[in-house]
Amino acid sequence: MRKIIIAGNWKMNKDNREAVELVNLLKREVSDITDVEIIVCPPFIALSDVKDVLTDSNIAIGAQNCYWEEAGAFTGEISPVMLKGLEIPYVIIGHSERRQFFGETDETVNKRVRAALNHGLTPIVCVGENLDQREADQAFDVIKTQVENGLQGFSAEEAQKMILAYEPVWAIGTGKTATPDQAQEVHKYIRGLLNKIFGQAAADAIRIQYGGSVKPENAGELLSQPDIDGALVGGASLKVEDFSAIIKSGVSVTSAK
Repeated sequence: MRKIIIAGNWKMNKDNREAVELVNLLKREVSDITDVEIIVCPPFIALSDVKDVLTDSNIAIGAQNCYWEEAGAFTGEISPVMLKGLEIPYVIIGHSERRQFFGETDETVNKRVRAALNHGLTPIVCVGENLDQREADQAFDVIKTQVENGLQGFSAEEAQKMILAYEPVWAIGTGKTATPDQAQEVHKYIRGLLNKIFGQAAADAIRIQYGGSVKPENAGELLSQPDIDGALVGGASLKVEDFSAIIKSGVSVTSAK
């Protein structure tokens, strides 16, 4: 059975002091949880301080992005070598906000994933359609293109070192959420694509998270779907009570299976 994985994407929120305060509170709330994998992804400036707080805890840490070159004249970018030097095990790649606001494409996502894997990082690779594409019945076509192009050139063994996240863009930060049936339909479709590309064993092993206005109120039903293996949580991950409740929903789902 695939282990549920709950990751909090803090986006551009929390300074170092606030970040340390948040993870100290979170540690106390979820310290006894082993059935669910927990990750927090703070801003770059807080990675080192947060990592120190989380040493020897059951909470892992991830970055929100990385570039594909190891070093060079790339002002404002962070390389996978830098993340590895900080012993950061996870990195989000291809988030819709990176695609929308910073011009990332399937091709640059592919390069970032390659760089992450080459340096021993676990990429959380995001895919998802926007509202216009869903309303035009193009959701599956968009996701097919993103998965095929974003993961082009990887072996089945490499693919099993990745995590995928389906994030319908129309549900991110809007309060709207894909229904459990809608989310499951897309997750099942993605798993079918993975089967075609990498084979059944890899498709069965790769975890696919759902992201898009995940809240304590809907987490349990979403996580209960057969092809939803976790959540990539935005705003709710900034509130200890909400994020810990989502994590505990994952525990309940795991216990029920």
